[in-house]
Amino acid sequence: MGMPAQMQPYYTVDEVLAFPEDGNKYELIYGELVVSPTPRLWHQKIVMWLTHLLHAYCQRETVGHVFCVGADLSWGRRDVITQPDVFVLSLKDSGIDRWADVRHVPLIAEVLSPSTARHDRFGKRLVYRDQRVETYWIIDADNHSIEVWTPDAQFPRVEREQITWSPAGVTEPLVIVLADLFVKG
Repeated sequence: MGMPAQMQPYYTVDEVLAFPEDGNKYELIYGELVVSPTPRLWHQKIVMWLTHLLHAYCQRETVGHVFCVGADLSWGRRDVITQPDVFVLSLKDSGIDRWADVRHVPLIAEVLSPSTARHDRFGKRLVYRDQRVETYWIIDADNHSIEVWTPDAQFPRVEREQITWSPAGVTEPLVIVLADLFVKG
């Protein structure tokens, strides 16, 4: 006879936000606590380069505001907190003061790490789908590819050469050559 499965605690946003600052990243995926250590240097280089490219593009096209790490996005839910590696906050939400009030996120990008890959590909993808994030990029730097998800997609489009983002109302799309994004050094 098998052992009964041990029940994992169901956390709320208030509980997670009350945790002490200890250097870990705490996220909440429909009540499941996800704890991640500090990312690898390679991960952070890609986050910073992507943030730079998106920032320049969003300023030029007046699309929104770019953020990297440190946001507690919950969409007002009690059982969700995500801290995307990079995301664009829509101009519709530019006047808000609290992360919990964010509702319009046209782009989120997560750079895979060994400790976060399962959550980025499954749990967080479901949260972003349910919150109707227009475009979700899962960046696999080790394999030099990006999975492109949209809310209605059953499977991702996998890009290995370049990635294009063309939000509504822009004059030109953003095109990123992946060889440039994945340059080490």
